[in-house]
Amino acid sequence: MVDSWVNLAERIGVDLHVELGGPGGRRAALIRALREAVRGGRLPPGTRLPPYRSLAADLGVARNTVADAYAELVAEGWLTARQGSGTRVAMGVLSAPSGQPGRTENRRGAGRTPVKAPLHARGPRYDLRQGTPDASSFPRSAWLASYRRALQQAPNEVFGPGDPAGRRELREALAEYLARARGVRAEPGRIVICSGFAHALRLLFAPGGGVLGGPLAVEAYGLDFHRGLLAAAGVRTTPLALDADGARVERLARERAVLLTPAHQFPTGGPLHASRRTTVIDWARARGGVVLEDDYDGEFRYDRKPVGAVQGLDPERVIYLGSVSKSLSPALRLGWMVLPERYVDGVLAAKGEREAWVSVLDQLSLADLIGSGAYDRHVRRMRQRYRGRRDRLVEALAARAPQVAVTGIAAGLHAVLRLPPGTERSVLKAAAWQGVALDGLAAFRHPESDMATEDGLVVGYATPSEHAYGAALDALCRILPPDAGPGPAPG
Repeated sequence: MVDSWVNLAERIGVDLHVELGGPGGRRAALIRALREAVRGGRLPPGTRLPPYRSLAADLGVARNTVADAYAELVAEGWLTARQGSGTRVAMGVLSAPSGQPGRTENRRGAGRTPVKAPLHARGPRYDLRQGTPDASSFPRSAWLASYRRALQQAPNEVFGPGDPAGRRELREALAEYLARARGVRAEPGRIVICSGFAHALRLLFAPGGGVLGGPLAVEAYGLDFHRGLLAAAGVRTTPLALDADGARVERLARERAVLLTPAHQFPTGGPLHASRRTTVIDWARARGGVVLEDDYDGEFRYDRKPVGAVQGLDPERVIYLGSVSKSLSPALRLGWMVLPERYVDGVLAAKGEREAWVSVLDQLSLADLIGSGAYDRHVRRMRQRYRGRRDRLVEALAARAPQVAVTGIAAGLHAVLRLPPGTERSVLKAAAWQGVALDGLAAFRHPESDMATEDGLVVGYATPSEHAYGAALDALCRILPPDAGPGPAPG
């Protein structure tokens, strides 16, 4: 029996009849109908489908029914969904010409083989993965103005061999900015420009030529990519447990160095307590060790003024690492190390001649951006925007999933949502089904950690563009289990 029928000619510009009938309910019927329309050539590749709200109204079904059907077809590869271009029939789907059966014949016409859709979608419909800022917010006009000034004012020697430490103009600008904004005690001669945090690790732990060696203590939760990079360099990492006050640095023993994210622990979201800051400095002094400070999200604290860097407590025992990957864009490939004096020559030797240098014109542009005040204005603007994003996330969960807790301090570009034990995997599966890209907390856990396994989601609320954020929040709320509740705090 047919439940619903609609002619979509006015909606999409082609004749298409959709009949909702058969077993499995309306969602399953709509999926079948759209598959057949694509397979039969009535919906050619590239055809834009109507918004799910419009189609739901035409069919007389719930909007979620259409949204779920679209999401499943995206996941199966029949459709693609991209911000700004809507939902379309995937270009890679083979279909028969309009009006012809959705089968292909061999040269003799003796056999017919059904056409299959690609197995994978071309990309997520909603991107809530951590680690990237809102790409649409890059300060193009300010950067272009700084680039032009830098190019016009650059002396001729800029276009020849330069200093492997980086341009003096940028190191001077960073020394002033980091002292003012992050409490870093730096001078230009101790700053080395690199292409980002990963590049800094490669220089510090370069096999046979790095200035540091293992074992290296790391936080029990962190990026697996960094652990893999260190392992490839022959560096053994040992996990430090986390609790409400940050890394348990009192457990440091025979390690030669420790890597911390004290401003905003990644990914769990807590700061390193003041007493533990002094504890880790005391350890470094007593053991002759060194603290690697990844100032992750240091500029983005929303509930209070950002806490200064640990490096300010003892510049000779801390290597301070920073970049513009969160404040501006990871595409710029610009970072820096503020080094104890004894490590400068070794890092420069590991960096080598020219090949590992960052673009000189980008360095000069960043120096101008900082010196003109445009960088400060951009950071303040993004701090307000991301604070609003986090507030909207908290409000949406309070209204639609009140059992889910957002943990960690109000800072950074991501938040952790605690889930009931045993639910993380099923929620991530539901997310993939709905076209929502995000990370589970388990992916960041050190494999040798003795901390209890916790279930949660790491939600990057900075990643979507401003106009897409509301829809991304709606999609996130739809995948959360109705009985979700906060898990235990780290400890």
